[in-house]
Amino acid sequence: MSRYWNERVQRLEPYVPGEQPKDRRYIKLNTNENPYPPSSRAIDAIKQAADKRLRLYPDPNADELRTTCAKHFGLRPDQVFVGNGSDEVLAFSFMSFFSPENPVAFADITYSFYKVYANLCQLQPKIVPLDADFQLPVEAFCEPNGGVVIPNPNAPTGRGIPLSSVRKILEANPDQVVIVDEAYIDFGGESVIPLIHDYPNLLAVRTLSKYSSLAGIRVGFALGHKELIEGLNRLKNSFNSYTIDRLALVGAKAAIEDDAYYRDLSQRIMDTRERTIEQLERIGFHVIPSQANFIFITHREAPAETLFHELRKHGILVRYFNQPRISDYLRVTIGTDEEMEQFVAVLKQII
Repeated sequence: MSRYWNERVQRLEPYVPGEQPKDRRYIKLNTNENPYPPSSRAIDAIKQAADKRLRLYPDPNADELRTTCAKHFGLRPDQVFVGNGSDEVLAFSFMSFFSPENPVAFADITYSFYKVYANLCQLQPKIVPLDADFQLPVEAFCEPNGGVVIPNPNAPTGRGIPLSSVRKILEANPDQVVIVDEAYIDFGGESVIPLIHDYPNLLAVRTLSKYSSLAGIRVGFALGHKELIEGLNRLKNSFNSYTIDRLALVGAKAAIEDDAYYRDLSQRIMDTRERTIEQLERIGFHVIPSQANFIFITHREAPAETLFHELRKHGILVRYFNQPRISDYLRVTIGTDEEMEQFVAVLKQII
């Protein structure tokens, strides 16, 4: 710990991303990346934009991208905020809508960045335990709080929640912002975006990293009432007006316009997920029902940490969380059919 750090930095417990080793070639099933390439239209758009115009600043308002997002989701451009990945959008949202005086509610088993954001913003977290089956206890999020954050589907469990549950939480918190993190919604979940017209306190957060195979260009966005978007823009423009570069802006726009390509990929991933679940259950794994591009698995006889290390020795990376309640589980990204067949084959050898 450096003597030059201020008190806030000394107090931080940063998020730990999935490992990205470079010592050998791995089958990477640890960071929930899409196993298939981006739309060729997105790649072409990026190539065409890589010219002398890079000497110029990008559009700070991302007008063309916001207009494309709005058209795609049936909203107005002033209901769209664009940021440098959904992590940045979420960070801005914590800074914009939550206050230290009132606790922000999120689950005990969820995306671990939420706790990091709360700590960074000096917020008081209200940790809500999931039930024994990792289901969201809706009633607990209807109690008084200073705001709510829910990933749908949840990470790392993969469980989704129905719109009826989201409606109940929104109606119980009319004066607080309810953030629904939809990073994995396109792999079988039900989006809350249609509810935006009815609930001014709803903010849906999306990313192009998973569904759109564009984790490398860092684009995310928030969708919600105009008042919420104005708040995010006030925060962003007090921090960095140019959060998205020229190449990312055009690549993201082209990707959103080529949604048919991604729908096919999404269906392929969901089909692979279901086949993998069947194979794992046949060799004794319990798999939490998933609506994401990953699965959460445990085996009654094989410790998760042991499986994690053995898989790594075989060149397969998965995610292990040495945390209460989930230390017996592994989170496994759905790769290609060939990658998942090799994953299951190696597990059979280990077990």
